[in-house]
Formats: sequence, structure tokens, C-alpha cells
Amino acid sequence: MNTDFTYDVIVVGAGHAGCEAASAAARMGSKTLLITMDMNKIAQMSCNPAVGGIAKGQIVREIDALGGQMGIVTDRSAIQFRMLNQSKGAAMWSPRSQSDRKRFIEEWIKVLSHTDNLTIWQDIVVSLIIIDNKVCGVKTMLGIEMKAQAVVLTNGTFLNGLMHCGKTQVKGGRISEPASYGITEQLVELGFRADRMKTGTPARIDARSIHFDEMTRQDGDHDWHQFSYLNTVHRELKQMPCWITYTNPQTHEALRAGLKDSPLFNGQIQSIGPRYCPSIETKIVTFADKEAHQIFLEPEGVDSNEYYVNGFSSSLPWQVQLAGLKTIKGLEDVVLYRPGYAIEYDFFDPTQLHHTLETKQIRNLFFAGQINGTTGYEEAAGQGLVAGVNAHINVHGGTPFTMGRDESYIGVLIDDLVNKGVDEPYRMFTSRAEYRILLRQDNADERLTRRSYEIGLAAGDRYDLLCQKQSACADFIEYMQNTIVHKGEVDGWLEQIGSTALHEGCKISELILRPQVNIKTLAEVLPELKEKIENISDEIVESCEIQIKYAGYIKREKIEAAKLQRLDQIRIPDGFHYDEVQSLSTEARQKLSRIRPKSIGEAQRIPGVSPNDISVLLVLMGR
Repeated sequence: MNTDFTYDVIVVGAGHAGCEAASAAARMGSKTLLITMDMNKIAQMSCNPAVGGIAKGQIVREIDALGGQMGIVTDRSAIQFRMLNQSKGAAMWSPRSQSDRKRFIEEWIKVLSHTDNLTIWQDIVVSLIIIDNKVCGVKTMLGIEMKAQAVVLTNGTFLNGLMHCGKTQVKGGRISEPASYGITEQLVELGFRADRMKTGTPARIDARSIHFDEMTRQDGDHDWHQFSYLNTVHRELKQMPCWITYTNPQTHEALRAGLKDSPLFNGQIQSIGPRYCPSIETKIVTFADKEAHQIFLEPEGVDSNEYYVNGFSSSLPWQVQLAGLKTIKGLEDVVLYRPGYAIEYDFFDPTQLHHTLETKQIRNLFFAGQINGTTGYEEAAGQGLVAGVNAHINVHGGTPFTMGRDESYIGVLIDDLVNKGVDEPYRMFTSRAEYRILLRQDNADERLTRRSYEIGLAAGDRYDLLCQKQSACADFIEYMQNTIVHKGEVDGWLEQIGSTALHEGCKISELILRPQVNIKTLAEVLPELKEKIENISDEIVESCEIQIKYAGYIKREKIEAAKLQRLDQIRIPDGFHYDEVQSLSTEARQKLSRIRPKSIGEAQRIPGVSPNDISVLLVLMGR
């Protein structure tokens, strides 16, 4: 570390967004500094010890395809892996993994410690150095001025963080960790719009006090699926089950008795909470007629007795939480490690950002993660990677790196934030994406690795793997499209699986279109096909089957995406005066003036901008 503390990029905060941002900027060649309050809690899993899930798993695969680290770290720390939604179409498949919390941190520290151009500093940033509307560095609690050409803020829940457990309030960004002060106040004074959000976490309990024999066991998958596309990364730890139990009327009665002391219902908490991850007290009030809510007990690690009570997030007094837990089957003798709590923190309206995640007001200042109003490790990490890449590009030159809604879930996430803003903590769902069939978890490498390789983030070995995969898929699909299955060859088997016999010979690819047929089961009755798939990977087989079965849907979505791209290519001049266009609706003029979209496509996605407003803009742009 130079004594003058001068860098290309400074990243503030070493959560999931900060780690990806710092890693990306450094690996692309920027001299990078990562500042964290506690070097022992880098990439801390503040809430549940798991990565992925519905749509979130797709984001992690995209991060990996781009050359990020979350997928690799998750695989190496995994203690249970599951592919969710396999009973549905491939567009809905979502990987999810339980992680050993301690190992997850250790793996991230190992990654960062072995990244060239990256230095870590333990301190608290109290203000930014801004000259002529451009960020030039940061000032820390230790009184040090650190210079940089770009700064990425990934402050998580630490900006003016305030924790609630019943009537008790404790200042902090996470349990036993201090809050951060000064940055919000400085940015608000400069004209930024800030507000407050709330999130929460459940109690942690002692495994030795749990009656697992009274619960339902849930094991993970034991097949080839994982998060990383790299063939050198694998699950290394003992695989562990989760356990399922339920609340009951007695639980709800015990919790209702404490609602008068609930920060959520007595006015103590005023900020916006997550709609899709409600606290248990919110559940029993909102769904008062429901007699039971599912509870998952998730292990925190292979060498830990700590369990996470998923589905029981709460800020009720600890005595009320404990009383409620003791009414649940299997938890009658439960022992707490710590109760759940809620936390309020500052965030900034994300419509103040460009799609690169650079702020519109201050050049070379980037926001990523919960500071933008999102929730979730995966959403934060995806933003962090994009911010880190663009911070490097701003310093060293190059074309800004952004992704369209047809390219990635990360692109959908950022486009939603920048164009729509947030009125509650933003969580990604498959339903938010118009082009789910294009944005599958299996093809993230095909969508993104080439682009990342071209800008210098994805390494050559990753790009070579992609080329090998695409070549193998092309050869195998060509084989299936040119190989005939003759009438009578598989008729008996088809009748056994409830499908009709062949009236005449057909190609293997045509047979696979049948819902009852898949490549591996068909190979059991076609020796030549079986021999073929024995010489290629399961990943290739799955990818080819998806491409064949969904070819029609994929083609249709590509046509629709192309229409969107045409509107995104019609640029709106910087400084365009919407207020002077009386043919636009009042709401459109106000929102367009505030958000400043760069294209007609972006303008179309702003809530309150009507099709008629878009027609007016198209005329004004000469189209």
C-alpha cells in the first residue's frame, strides 16, 4: 500500500456488492482499495446462510458467466444444493444452495487476498471528497484522506442503521457492528434523494435443543448441477439436510400477545419493509385466517450447532419470540443463540443512477446493493459487479458496460431500478422478466461470457470452455436433427410411457419434442444415442434438450426482444427539454425530466409514460 493512499477505484463496504465490485475492478487492471469495518466479516451472510433461489439463482449464474466470484465461493462452501422448480419448464429452473457461513467468508477472503491490484483497509468512511461534481476520494474515521478516480458505495444496511428488538433500539448496521454516519447527510446536502427502508432477520437456535425426529427432512440434490460453469470448481463439504415444521394456532396466539410491543405495529418503525419476505408478526396479521405457516430450519455450517429459522423473521420482544417458537412442533425445548431483529437504514432513489450505476449528479460515483433499495445477496452482488466494471472503464476508458432486459436478469434488475425506482425493498422474481425463456439458468454463459471476455473480465480459460460447449452442442444437435428413428424401433417403449407409436420414421429431435420423452430415457432404447451421450457431459445433454424442446418459444422471444432493442437504439439528446413539449402528459413531463432516459426504450419503461407519450417522442426524434 502506498503511503499516499492513491488508487484508481475505492470500494466502500465489503458485503456481497463490495466484494464483487472490488474483485471485478482489480481483475480488469484498476489499482483498487476495498474498505471494510471488519476484515473478519467480509461477505458476511447477514440473514440466511443460503445463495440463490427463484430468479436469484439465475443472477448468480450470470455473475459466474461474467467472471464474478459468487458462484465459485458458493459451490466451495455449499452444504446443500437444490435445483428448484424442475417440475416446471426450463425457464423457471432456479439453483439454490445452503452455505457454511464461516466457509463462505473464508473462501471470499481467499479470493480477495489472491487478487492482483487489490488492497483491503479496515476503517469507516465518514465522507466523500467531491470537487467540481466529481468524486476524488474518501475521508475515513481515522482521519485519512484516500484519493481515487472512482468510488463505489456498497454500504448495505449500515447508513444510519438502527436495530429493533421489541422496544429496545440499538444503533448499528448489523448485530454487534456499528452504523455508518455522515455519507447520507453529505449526499442529501448535494441534492440526492434519500429515504429509509427496513429489513429483518429471524432468531438463531441451538441444534442440540431441536427434536428433528418430529420434523420433515429435506435433502439436497446429488447430481452434477452447481453454480459455476468452471469444471475446476466443485462442492467440497459434507452435505446436510434442512428440516420443515409449521407454526400453529398456539404459536399465533403467543405472538399476538406481544403485538402491542411490536415495532412494526406500535409506530416505532415507520420505514418500508419487504413485501415478499414478511416478518412472522406481519404474516399472522395479514393472513389472520391461516392456521399454519411453513418454517425451514437451515444449518449454518458443518461444524456449527447454529440453525437459522427461515420463515420466522421478527422484531418482537425476545421473550415473545421464544414463547412462540416453543409452541412449534420439534422446538418445544428450543434454546436461543440470539433473537431476531429488524433494522432500518438509509437508501437512495435509484432513478438518480445511470444504467452503469454511476450517479447522475456526481461523476465517477457509483452505488450498488441495498443503498439502491434492493434486498438480497444476489441482487447486491450483480449490481456490485456492474458497478466495479464501469468504475474501471470510467478510469481507463472504454464503452460503458450495460446489459439489456433480453440479456440478463441483472439487466432487468438495473433497468427496473433506474427507470421505475422502488417503493419497497426490491427483490428479483422470474415474473419481472419479459424474456424468461431467453434468460434461463443453463445458458447464462452463452449470453454473457463472450461480452465479459471482450472487456477483459472473464478469463481465457472460461471463454475456451464456452467455445467448447457451444461446439459440442452444435454437433450433438446436428446429430439429433439428422438421425432417423424408424417406425417400430421404439413403439413399445413409447406406449409404456403413455405416448403414441410412430406412424412413420422421424428424427430424434422431433421425438424429443414430445413431453413424455427426454434424451436420457430415449437413449435407454436407442444404443447409438446412448453411446453418443456417454461421450459428452450432462451439461451438454441438458442444454441441447432445452434448445430443441423450446426452439419455437426461443425464436418468438428473440423476435420480441429485437423490437425492444430497436426502441433502445433511438437516442434522446442529453438535456432535452421535456417541460416545453405540451403534447406530453403532465405526469410524463415530470417523470421524464426527473429520470432523464437515454433512449425511447428506456422512456417507454417508465411508469406513467403512456403509449401516446412515446408516439410524441418518436415524432420529435424524427422517427
